[in-house]
Amino acid sequence: MKAIQISHSQELHIIEVEKPATLQAGEVLLKLQYVGFCGSDINTFMGRNTMALNPVIPGHEVGAVIEAVGSDVPKSLEPGMVVTLNPYTNCGKCASCRNGRVNACQNNETLGVQRNGAMKEYIVMPWEKVIPAGLLTPKECALVEPMSVGFHAVSRAQVTDIDVVMVIGCGMVGMGAIVRSALRGATVVAADIDDEKLALAKQMGASYTINTKTEDVHQRLSEMTNGFGPDVVIEAVGSPATYQMAVNEVSFTGRVTCIGYAKSEVSFQTKYFVQKELDIRGSRNAMPQDFRAVIHYLERRTCPIDKLITKVIQPEEGLGTMRWWSQNPGKVFRILVKF
Repeated sequence: MKAIQISHSQELHIIEVEKPATLQAGEVLLKLQYVGFCGSDINTFMGRNTMALNPVIPGHEVGAVIEAVGSDVPKSLEPGMVVTLNPYTNCGKCASCRNGRVNACQNNETLGVQRNGAMKEYIVMPWEKVIPAGLLTPKECALVEPMSVGFHAVSRAQVTDIDVVMVIGCGMVGMGAIVRSALRGATVVAADIDDEKLALAKQMGASYTINTKTEDVHQRLSEMTNGFGPDVVIEAVGSPATYQMAVNEVSFTGRVTCIGYAKSEVSFQTKYFVQKELDIRGSRNAMPQDFRAVIHYLERRTCPIDKLITKVIQPEEGLGTMRWWSQNPGKVFRILVKF
């Protein structure tokens, strides 16, 4: 069967791998229909993702149909059902797993990063990682995982309806954080350097937008919050500047939740940690309930799906598309590969 393989040296190939022939107890065979390229994949392609196998079959944002099920699979999963995947592993032994936060497993291996992923025609998965997608189409399913990461960050930040929430970064994960914060009744401020993304953020639930490249962020936030600053800042970029912005701009006794990986050291005025008595929290991956919440949201049909999908391509278009993306990083939400 056909699969896409990328390396850290800006190479992408279509390779042939064996289609799974048999299913063990508890396994499900999935026929992939749409698989998303995400930020980790372009970083792998550009040689910046040190966590990824080299080479690796990418893919953990999945829309699929169940082809067959093995023995001991619950009857709630049956052939023909549209599903998505929880692409993370959890060891069950580390401190995170012991504390019930399996999304942050110390030994996690995400599909398409630390292990070969789903960008191929078929994949076998343990039934526990297969998520029924309700009324969603396979194409819509490919958006569930990245949005769920944003949803999880909002849970980590304990956002409520009395909060002003600034989300820094309006990519797919940031959009998920904007949506979830708005659904919880918060007043949402979207911050980015791209006006097109900021316009879309308003459609997704943001009440205000700030272009951090052309506007005075501190002044705008002071005007919006009567000088208090946002109660919550969610960092969804992963740069030293945005990490510093989050700590500098959040209100006294505020919460900062960090999703993005900064690739270099970040210097802080640590006095703000104490003076403001901040809660600074990491947010990694997503929990099963976050996936369910995204599916429930997308089933409402209020999300501008087509505006979140930059391109749908065939596997053979992968190399040219990755080269284009590497030269136009700010213009991409999600690129889906159709199998």
